[in-house]
Amino acid sequence: MFKNLRYRLALFMQGRYGTDQLSRFLSLIVIILIVLDMLANAFLAFPGVRHFVHFSGIAYPILLFIIYFRTFSRNIPRRYAENQKFLAFKSRISSFFGKSGHNASQRIEYHIYKCPQCGQKIRIPRGKGRIMVRCPKCSTEFMKQS
Repeated sequence: MFKNLRYRLALFMQGRYGTDQLSRFLSLIVIILIVLDMLANAFLAFPGVRHFVHFSGIAYPILLFIIYFRTFSRNIPRRYAENQKFLAFKSRISSFFGKSGHNASQRIEYHIYKCPQCGQKIRIPRGKGRIMVRCPKCSTEFMKQS
């Protein structure tokens, strides 16, 4: 019985886009909204909670429609392009936060200064006292405390 159902579902999905990272992300947003809505219903006495419940009641069907529309769509190049835009946006955000974490770990062992001439970032080890720093890019020399 289940083999027949699985076969029919596979036949139905042939030529359709299916799920991707954007659809999974939207599904996660729907799940988060459902949990927040359940919590908000428990605290309806607080002001502003009713607005959230009203918003989430509108957002569920819209997001679910988008998810199902994308999953069952036959316009594969268009859905692929949408997913690529989402992945590029996600990559920009994650690289922004990833770089800030890397810089924070670097600041434990090093001072990071900018060259007054060209603006190049220069990493100086901590605990060396006053030292003469030479920029590797423009060869400008300047004094800094390490």
